[in-house]
Amino acid sequence: MSLKITHVNTAEQIADLARLAAGIWREYYVSIITMEQIDYMIETFQSVSAITEQIHGQGYEYYSIGSDDYIAGYMAVKQDEGKLFLSKFYIGKEYRGRGYASQAMAFLEQLCQDRNLSHIWLTVNRHNESSIAVYQKKGFQIVREQVADIGNGFVMDDYVMEKAIQVP
Repeated sequence: MSLKITHVNTAEQIADLARLAAGIWREYYVSIITMEQIDYMIETFQSVSAITEQIHGQGYEYYSIGSDDYIAGYMAVKQDEGKLFLSKFYIGKEYRGRGYASQAMAFLEQLCQDRNLSHIWLTVNRHNESSIAVYQKKGFQIVREQVADIGNGFVMDDYVMEKAIQVP
């Protein structure tokens, strides 16, 4: 079965992604950050209202990753200063290791080529060793460290990673 990457724009699609995000975040990040921070970040960045505002008010594009029968994951990007910011990139636990991340990354690289964008960049928690390893395997390099205050006494302690894209 081929992977389907779908542009998210309806209220129903946004609600589906918000539910998926909450499940992924609570499963994956509990070993990296506190449940209090996870709940705060879900509400602040991945709730229905937050995703809706990002899409309609901040220029983000969300995509679901899956098939007609299921959503395996999702990603969110924003075009900025000739580069593509990969804001969110998550695959559900039961779908990891199936090549979905590789196919989604190929989609993003094609998007960059189509839009004449020179790089994909992202932030990743400095303690998220498995994701850092995946990004490095996909050609990303750590370009700097960044600590961002996200409110409520929480910070994001991240690496900024970047990958150059061959533009035709």
